[in-house]
Amino acid sequence: MKSFMLTIAVLLLVSNPFNAQELKSPNGLLAMQFLLESDGTPTYKLSYKNKVVIKQSRLGLELKNDKKSLLNDFIVSNTETVTFDETWQPVWGEVKTIRNYYNELAVTLTQNETDRIVVIRFRMFNEGLGFRYEFPTQKNLVYFVIKEEKTQFAMTGNHTAFWIPGDYDSQEYDYTKSKLSEISGEFDEAVTDNASQEQFSKTGVQTALMMKTSEGLYINLHEAALINYACMHLNLDDENMVFESWLTPDANGDKGYIQAPSNSPWRTIIVSDDAREILASKMTLNLNDPCTIEDTSWIKPIKYIGVWWEMITGKSSWAYTDELPAVKLGITDFSKVVPNGKHAANTTHVKEYIDFASKHGFDAVLVEGWNEGWEDWFGKSKDYVFDFVTPYPDFDVEAIHTYAQSKGVKMIMHHETSGSVRNYERHMDKAYQFMNDHGYDAVKSGYVGNILPRGEHHYSQWIVNHYQYAVEKAADYKIMVNAHEAIRPTGISRTYPNLIGNESARGTEFQAFGGSKPNHVTVLPFTRLIGGPMDYTPGIFEMDISNFSPNNNSHVNSTIANQLALYVTMYSPLQMAADLPEHYEQFMDAFQFIKDVAIDWDNSIYLEAEPGDYLTVARKEKGASNWFVGNVNGNETRTSKITFDFLEKGKTYMATMYADAKDAHYKTNPQAYIIKTKKVTSKSKLSQISVPGGGFAISIVEIK
Repeated sequence: MKSFMLTIAVLLLVSNPFNAQELKSPNGLLAMQFLLESDGTPTYKLSYKNKVVIKQSRLGLELKNDKKSLLNDFIVSNTETVTFDETWQPVWGEVKTIRNYYNELAVTLTQNETDRIVVIRFRMFNEGLGFRYEFPTQKNLVYFVIKEEKTQFAMTGNHTAFWIPGDYDSQEYDYTKSKLSEISGEFDEAVTDNASQEQFSKTGVQTALMMKTSEGLYINLHEAALINYACMHLNLDDENMVFESWLTPDANGDKGYIQAPSNSPWRTIIVSDDAREILASKMTLNLNDPCTIEDTSWIKPIKYIGVWWEMITGKSSWAYTDELPAVKLGITDFSKVVPNGKHAANTTHVKEYIDFASKHGFDAVLVEGWNEGWEDWFGKSKDYVFDFVTPYPDFDVEAIHTYAQSKGVKMIMHHETSGSVRNYERHMDKAYQFMNDHGYDAVKSGYVGNILPRGEHHYSQWIVNHYQYAVEKAADYKIMVNAHEAIRPTGISRTYPNLIGNESARGTEFQAFGGSKPNHVTVLPFTRLIGGPMDYTPGIFEMDISNFSPNNNSHVNSTIANQLALYVTMYSPLQMAADLPEHYEQFMDAFQFIKDVAIDWDNSIYLEAEPGDYLTVARKEKGASNWFVGNVNGNETRTSKITFDFLEKGKTYMATMYADAKDAHYKTNPQAYIIKTKKVTSKSKLSQISVPGGGFAISIVEIK
């Protein structure tokens, strides 16, 4: 179902090269002014409700080994304006339909002396602005190398920001809340160890960057449709409060190799005086191309469990043996080594997970550590590390396939690359065909450690292209992809909806590596989730990890009620019940919510929101009348007050609430919760206390 309106106006402005152009949002609340400075430097300014949000900011690109960069000495040779309005249906998502409604201004710039042409295309939505650089086919600009993109975002003041360090390889940080002027002073403390990381500046931060002004305005900076280009970070001039784009370099230090015709990703600015509107925005998706997969019937949301948390916490092992100093695939004979007795991916144990999934209605089971090579997979700069098809002696691929089929459960493949992307591409067709042959229609890929080829970064252009190649190749085999440690999403799941999930942020696994801040999950929806869903792997019920993994003293900084709420607040069509089955057996009444909660939605309504403090979301199950509500709370006890006016009028529903007990606390009493039921209608109201690191979850079923 699609409808659209398209109008075009063309203006020739050669006679007036400094002529300012204005573009407004369809509702008129946002306004952008484009103009050339006296030296021909392109600039823009953004206002919201007649107040400046982004001060006059420069645009352009610095080129390598070129006498003249694409920075100045331009004239405006043409402009085009467009109004576009359509409605489209995502394959999966937070809502059944999405409106794509914007006004567009395309400014064609011609550079004096070189006659090079650059188009800067602006799209203004009701919630924000997107713009990109376009390089049309031309004689004087064909191949060029980007030394740096010089896009600026000039702030109007010393805003409060929720940020993580700018890093070429990792997004797995806790968020820091500070004034912009305080970033440099808090930078070192914000950096925590990771498998691979490289920061570039003490004032460098990553997108999506969430900010709040002293006047209560919310601003989000990010990018959309990152294709064949390096990932953008932001570097702050903290004297003038101006962010400038900072692209991820390749092994040579170059920021991008471009061949025209081509274009950059969209640079996005989402603005509102209501935090809920930031979360509800679909602008990032709308700036991506429509779905290119003709038949999407094989792409299905998944609720799964997995052989994973027990290895993350140290209870079990990915490796089959402890007696080998090194492994060479095709040479090492694992049938002749002594097993370590801790290898979790064995046939008997995996069948236990399959039984649990079948009994409780889960779609699939993920198994990590099933394939040869885990003995020396990490930190060795090893090219031929895995072949993705050879199982350990104790993992019977055929038997697992047959058993899972008999139980009505799918299996999820795991491909850890150890950062060796050339090796993964070398084996990719064979690995995907192996999945087809054995009934795996989804893969969790991983890129832990430094990238090979050596010197490349996780977010450089060449590696960004690799991630895209993997998704497109997977589509050829009708395989869904859940990429971990890859580039943060930028809405590409609209074009390739088989990209059903990403990690690309500090997920639940870090609760086993020393813990995350209790308000972490109140920030992620404003930052990481702006670009697409996250495989956050929630559902942890045993918070004291030493109770089952004695050598690990980490603590999960969350209550059980908070963990339940994450299935609603952390949107994803791929949701894992991440804890061990035996821990769910201890709290089956709370586990019921995980079994019941939907993973695909007709509608989503953000009821309350404040980054870093709290979030309450209501979602309607796709194709059903059921609703689910989730609330996650930050560092302080808070009373949530909501109404149920999202329910259909005239109908009565049974609401089952899973909430923090009065004495619950994420640190001292995380497993204290209450369950209560109550009939509700669209006129009902709720006042509910959430403790630090806590929250509540509600399932709402129509009484027929």
